[in-house]
Amino acid sequence: MDYGVALYLVAAIMMLLIPMDKLLMDILLSVDMAIAFAVLFTAMFSKEVLDMSYFPTILLFTTIFRIALNVSSTRLILTTGDPGKVIQVFGQFVGGGNLVIGVIIYIIILIVQLIVINKGSERVAEVTARFTLDAMPGKQMAIDADLNTGAIDDAEAKRRRNKLQEEASFFGSMDGASKYVKGDTAAGLIITVINIVGGLIMGIVAAGMSLQDAMQHYTILTIGDGLVGAIPSLMISMATGILVTKGAHEADFGRELIGQVFGVTKSMYLVGGVLTGLGIFTPLPTITYVGLGVVFIIAARVSQQAVEESKIEEMVQEDEVQAEAVRKPENVNTLLQVDPIELEFGYGIIPLADVNQGGDLLDRVVMIRRQIALELGTVVPIIRLRDNIQLNPNQYIIKIKGIQISEGEILFDHYMAMNPGSVEEEITGIPTFEPSFHLPAIWITESQRERAESYGYTVVDPPSIIATHLTEVIREHIAELLTRQDVQNLVNNLKEGNQALADELVPKLMSLGEIEKVLQNLLR
Repeated sequence: MDYGVALYLVAAIMMLLIPMDKLLMDILLSVDMAIAFAVLFTAMFSKEVLDMSYFPTILLFTTIFRIALNVSSTRLILTTGDPGKVIQVFGQFVGGGNLVIGVIIYIIILIVQLIVINKGSERVAEVTARFTLDAMPGKQMAIDADLNTGAIDDAEAKRRRNKLQEEASFFGSMDGASKYVKGDTAAGLIITVINIVGGLIMGIVAAGMSLQDAMQHYTILTIGDGLVGAIPSLMISMATGILVTKGAHEADFGRELIGQVFGVTKSMYLVGGVLTGLGIFTPLPTITYVGLGVVFIIAARVSQQAVEESKIEEMVQEDEVQAEAVRKPENVNTLLQVDPIELEFGYGIIPLADVNQGGDLLDRVVMIRRQIALELGTVVPIIRLRDNIQLNPNQYIIKIKGIQISEGEILFDHYMAMNPGSVEEEITGIPTFEPSFHLPAIWITESQRERAESYGYTVVDPPSIIATHLTEVIREHIAELLTRQDVQNLVNNLKEGNQALADELVPKLMSLGEIEKVLQNLLR
């Protein structure tokens, strides 16, 4: 495959230097057309943009190949006046054998390609690249949050991070690669103008033709050459537009597109009614409009029945899945697994952990692991967050290796105010104790927060209370959380920069178990 790509580029370079036979020109023009069709249909049927992650490189290769073909066809037109059958067919058949019609069709294709498709694709690529890069930190934090809550495992987190990096690289490349498409179209237009002028000069001076004969012969060939290059270029531009507007969606493009345009039955009924009314009450062609209206109404009815049947099938499948789950023997091994650190909370605290409701507890958990790792030099295990309906709505508990270590209770939509010893004036509230250090405190409302701070109180929001409590519990039990496998991972990291030291230490001087005990004592 690598040699094939290399030969492709070598052939493109050779076409710039060596004259070609018209039969070979017909074959290469047909190959260029086939490649354009392949790129267009692949872009259309790809489920996500990363299915064509090398699309920017494909744009470069097709542009180079097409420019080489333009140079070779120009050489044939000006030297022999017979560039092959493909160019003649495009000049005579597509243009109807009429010079004016051929020129108009060619100009229309260029206008659509340059102003509509290329300009839109270029702008979409720029905006998508910028938004993708801006959204990367948030997506990275979302992946870390899912990993911490146990929604995904390490392998899935790594796959998502790699995919995120590939998407950013792809859209960044597309921002520049879209210029290839625009430049290809502009180059085709300039080459066509040069061919027309050069053809007239060659026809009149070298071949002794009259101005009319030279214009008729060489201009039609030039327009045919322009069309045979513009149509593949147009298909590549369409593929670029389809790919950049598809974004990061993972779905069947054709099915989703048709479903979104024609999937709403109410709209289909309205379209059918409007078309039928236009056909009956206006001078527009009755058969055409009434026929289209009836087609839309029938399609709407069929679509409605299909949706109803699909809902029934989904309900039946859901019942079957539930019944199968009941009959299936339970996997006891999953029940024996114990998480190193667990934070369980009642349903009243769920909004604090739900990103969709503005909760930032997951982000705070990620920061806790990083903070302790920087302070103590050890990796904190994944912290599992779970809701527990058996707890009070505002209660939470912290478990270490399945054993409850500590608990606390918060008031949602309230703040905890603590007296650091320098409060100028007391404020009323609900008495409580700060869970981390068991200091006396009071619960106050949002309206009292500013006044409490002005009096000298230290005011803390509920997520900070839970995060601080969790941090202190982890610090107290960090020695228990350090496992033999963690020590092995630390030694492996040491080997990357100090191979000789690690080899001398383990197992010659100390075993992993001895190192584990030393590190645990240091952490206590």
